[in-house]
Amino acid sequence: MQLRVFQIPSSSLLEELARDDSDGLQNVLDRYRPDLRPFESIYRHLHNQPELSGQEEQTARTAAQHLRTLGYDVHADIGGHGVAGVFKNGDGPTILLRADMDALPVEEKTGLPYASTRVAKGRDGLSTPVAHACGHDSHVTTLMAAAMLLHSARDHWSGTLVCVFQPAEEHLEGAQAMLDDGLYEKIPKPDLVLAQHVIRMRAGTVNIRAGDLLTAADSFHVRIYGRGGHGSSPQVTIDPIVIGASIVMRLQTIPSREVAPGEVAVVTCGSINAGHAGNVIPDYLDLQLSVRTFDPDVRARVLQAIHRIIEAECQAGGAVEKPKITHTSAGPSTVNDEKTVDALRATFQPYFRDNLVDTERPSASEDFSLLATAVGVPYVMWMFGGIDEDSWDDAVAKGTVNELPSNHSPFFAPVIEPTLKTGMDALALGALTFLKRR
Repeated sequence: MQLRVFQIPSSSLLEELARDDSDGLQNVLDRYRPDLRPFESIYRHLHNQPELSGQEEQTARTAAQHLRTLGYDVHADIGGHGVAGVFKNGDGPTILLRADMDALPVEEKTGLPYASTRVAKGRDGLSTPVAHACGHDSHVTTLMAAAMLLHSARDHWSGTLVCVFQPAEEHLEGAQAMLDDGLYEKIPKPDLVLAQHVIRMRAGTVNIRAGDLLTAADSFHVRIYGRGGHGSSPQVTIDPIVIGASIVMRLQTIPSREVAPGEVAVVTCGSINAGHAGNVIPDYLDLQLSVRTFDPDVRARVLQAIHRIIEAECQAGGAVEKPKITHTSAGPSTVNDEKTVDALRATFQPYFRDNLVDTERPSASEDFSLLATAVGVPYVMWMFGGIDEDSWDDAVAKGTVNELPSNHSPFFAPVIEPTLKTGMDALALGALTFLKRR
């Protein structure tokens, strides 16, 4: 693939620009930052009305209507419910800001007055509780607010701003679906793609790092075939539950015994289903696996080991036929462009000051990088915090940070402020770092 050239200033020039821009960008954000109270209401509504992957109709409509009101050229229903808003503001680079919209099949247990009680049908046709347990409602709201701020500040920059609201990130398929539906035939190709994610981190803080950020992801559905029968006569059956239990335990030896210390590999069995009664041995068992890795060689080794262990345990247990192993989804690793991070750090540091912090590298996964790699341009994702400051400080003092709710927990819900303000400012500042100054 031929890479598009996007000039990033040298490190010495970045330092000079940072000194020149610190007051200027601060003033732009302070002057044009919108009243956040309407966006806080939007956030509560989105949080209360989450939509599963591929079902983001109302969320997309909210984002699209907001962009139209501002005067963006809006394209809707891209790759499902994807939305792209384009604001052309003279000569300059094209910067794409992306937010994901979908929620999770999780029952919310936060006890918030605006907590979700919604139930929807998943892809399997079964009803499930739904919650924004990964913070995508924060992403949508902060991008909507940043779109307004940047539109209001249009006299201070030139170029093209693209705001993308992506569906189906949780299934790692929404970005590719938008590309397959002709995203870049409808909107200008970007010179740079930026995104952010709220995580378990002190509200008001931001973390940005170069290089490896998020893992590649692979998901599997596995069916183990046994021979069912009466629970009182296991000797005449082939019990798939026993085989499945052995598989789950043996898979955990992959990261601990087949991957070198210091290399990242996670193999998680998130779902195991078999049978309907305590006195009946079922004839099959279903497993759902999630795999996370950074290094391509480690990834290949781990995936091969998964197949080897599942097949060997089925043979050892006398399964009546070979297991069916279906690779249901795959997503790329996220590797932030170093020069772009340097440029962002040069503007983030004087703005966020002590709130620009270091944090552990998460082992989650994303698909937004496809929006950049599809056209050969750099990309960066940064993290921002959503945990109440007092709760965070108390957990740090007690050494209990790992007990705080994290993404995908039924108790995860970022505090509204300063989370929304931080996310809005970071997106606006990120775009202004590269848009042509006036």
